[in-house]
Amino acid sequence: MLFHVRMDVAVPHDIDPQERTRLVTTEKARALDLQRSGKWVHLWRVVGQYSNISVFEVDSGDELHEILWSLPLFPYMTITVTPLTEHPSALSANP
Repeated sequence: MLFHVRMDVAVPHDIDPQERTRLVTTEKARALDLQRSGKWVHLWRVVGQYSNISVFEVDSGDELHEILWSLPLFPYMTITVTPLTEHPSALSANP
């Protein structure tokens, strides 16, 4: 199953700088692991915002839920999830 996920991050400005560095570092490592595993298929930054647009390929909504909850920055995110399916006019659907 494919999911379009928008993540808007709002880390509090008064957070301890070392904690912020730790969170961002572990978030990056987790994102890279998920990309290498093939679960996090695409990752794009939204220009001018602390946000990203991503595509995940997972077996279920439950699996995506677990992945999102595992992200170190999850407590500071607003997340919007949209399930995707192939459009009948896509080239891949009409060889």
